[in-house]
Amino acid sequence: MKAVVKVKPERGGAEFADVDIPTIGQDEVLVRVQATSICGTDVHIYEWNPWAQRRIGEKRLPQILGHEVAGEVVEVGEFVKNIKKGDYVSSETHIYNPGDLQSLLGQRNVGENMEILGVDRDGVFAEYVMVPERVCWVNDRSIPPEFASVQEPLGNGVYAVLGEDADVAGKSMVIVGDGPTALFATGVARAAGVAKIIVVGYSDFNMEIARRMGADYLLDIKKTSLEERHQFVLEQTAGYGVDISLEMVGGEVPVREAFRHLRKGGRLTAFGIAAEPEVPIDYNNGIVFKGCQIHGITGRKVFDTWYRMRGLLANKRLDISPVVTHVLALDDFEKGFEMLLAEPRLAAKIVLFPDKGELKAAKERLSEKRDMPAAD
Repeated sequence: MKAVVKVKPERGGAEFADVDIPTIGQDEVLVRVQATSICGTDVHIYEWNPWAQRRIGEKRLPQILGHEVAGEVVEVGEFVKNIKKGDYVSSETHIYNPGDLQSLLGQRNVGENMEILGVDRDGVFAEYVMVPERVCWVNDRSIPPEFASVQEPLGNGVYAVLGEDADVAGKSMVIVGDGPTALFATGVARAAGVAKIIVVGYSDFNMEIARRMGADYLLDIKKTSLEERHQFVLEQTAGYGVDISLEMVGGEVPVREAFRHLRKGGRLTAFGIAAEPEVPIDYNNGIVFKGCQIHGITGRKVFDTWYRMRGLLANKRLDISPVVTHVLALDDFEKGFEMLLAEPRLAAKIVLFPDKGELKAAKERLSEKRDMPAAD
């Protein structure tokens, strides 16, 4: 089969190569990849930044990239019970260990001994991928591959917005960041009934997508100071601050901003990954005296989040087409990566297709959708 393989420990260093089709184990399935999308993690590995050097390392190369996928099951292992040939599936990328304490307690997304698809093992930028049955999720067939493949980051957005209790309807929210997951979160917040959505970002391209996804207000960090943005938030919340603050960037400045806009007794969702693990914060006034909750997000609730995504997408409660800005052939992967690395931003979510016929069909579906008038 053909696959995108990271072969060299350098920027780029990836090839569209011939590799063996994986041989599945007794509890695994073989999936023919219909669509796969580029994630920020893939960009880190493509760049071979310090995180990729530490997390993967040269000794693990060569390795197939990618972890976001939708496809058809073409083979199942002899111990597979609930997935069958012909099923239309995506994969939870956190391959949990059933024996972990976290798995036993229903926290399978944060297990001690889990593997991450495309990071700890070969990924999905290929014509076929092998995944354990336990992380397969059967998609509703009404969800096209270009949307089914992005459910991994969409799930981050769902979990970030809803938190543990899904108590968000009628509340106010600040989303600090305008990357793809923040854009997904904006749409989820609108669909879930968040009453006021304020997005803080810097990319003109992505901020326009945030508006289309349902943001009520856009605060451009290029044109406003933190104090100006905070005063605006206070004006919109009767002087209290928002009920929920989503930090979707990482780093000292956006973390401080997310805490600043949060009201006393509110909830802060921490999703962004900081370049340095230690980020100074005002512990006393930002957390203790504010009495806030801090909700760390890594992955998705397995499989509660997936169940909610299927409902939102299949029942047309959430339209994510504005975020899926480009679809390309898998062998055109370098163009996709360079688009995501370019400044200013001119792409949000890029989906790759191994089959040129399926790429053509995806282009037609997206073209039809974008020609439709906006919903009332």
